[in-house]
Amino acid sequence: MSTLTLTPIKMRYGIWQGLIHQTGTGVPQIKVTHQNTDIPNVQLTENEAEGHWLLQVPIPPDAIADGVQVFVITDAVDDEKIGQFTIIAGETLGDDIRAEVELLRAELDMLKRAFRRHCVETS
Repeated sequence: MSTLTLTPIKMRYGIWQGLIHQTGTGVPQIKVTHQNTDIPNVQLTENEAEGHWLLQVPIPPDAIADGVQVFVITDAVDDEKIGQFTIIAGETLGDDIRAEVELLRAELDMLKRAFRRHCVETS
């Protein structure tokens, strides 16, 4: 189980922000993916006075497209999902199930990786 929790803050100027709280010590290892591709230039800044880390995720221009784009945030140490955020562009999408399907795909991919790792470790 991850020692990290994520609290979303806002998205502004193409940068999504959230707060990372941890029960452990050291620098949190965070991975952000979009369509199974790691997002580069993710920044973590420690706020010692408040006891949390500021997570800043720059949205790559090629990830901004029509439809639903889901970004999955994981604890890179144990590959456990700690959060996600979604960008919807194009036509107004009311009760769009596509965001849920994309999130389920990302979670299924994460489960497949964990299962394969488990099979390798136990064989």
